[in-house]
Amino acid sequence: MPLQYLNGVNKGEVVLWHITESEHVLAGLLAPVNCPPNIANPQKRLEWMAGRLLLRHLAGASGLDYHGIEKDGFGKPFLKNHHHHISLSHSYPYVAAQLSPARPVGIDIEQPKEKLLRIAPRILDKTELENAGANITKHCIYWCAKEALYKIYGKRGLLFTHHLKLQPFELHEKGELLGWIETDGHRLYAELQYLVAPEYVLVYSKTS
Repeated sequence: MPLQYLNGVNKGEVVLWHITESEHVLAGLLAPVNCPPNIANPQKRLEWMAGRLLLRHLAGASGLDYHGIEKDGFGKPFLKNHHHHISLSHSYPYVAAQLSPARPVGIDIEQPKEKLLRIAPRILDKTELENAGANITKHCIYWCAKEALYKIYGKRGLLFTHHLKLQPFELHEKGELLGWIETDGHRLYAELQYLVAPEYVLVYSKTS
């Protein structure tokens, strides 16, 4: 099982799966749970199964019985029968998950691509655009970080350019980010961590 710990190795807070298995193998690991038949895309099916396996692993590492996941009225996932907070992200062939017993979390994984430069004006404000420049990796970190903030908030109606903000940062292989969510005159700060790998960028909530 290509499971990698990225943070909290002893607590199992953040984990990553690089999918190399066939659907048959993942289905065997996940049994008796089955991927919904309405998910037809082969890659999406693999991501769905790997994501549930990660969450089952995180639940077990925290001493919890895994009963599956459900979604609230805003589409935010949560562990069935538990109050722990979870977040899930995928960018084939990678799937990442995070669990916290105490606070809302957000995680996002993406692969740096040219399209991020094209959509940047719809995602970043002026200061963030200047900081990112033409660096695709920085644009990817900004994108992931704002996705993570959106997941932390857990509700709809946010504009990435206006409601989700990030303090400018210097690019390293890994580092910390300070972000905040501005809604109705209030500001909720969130500390994030990022990791730059050759094949992907990952951003997740800092929980300790």
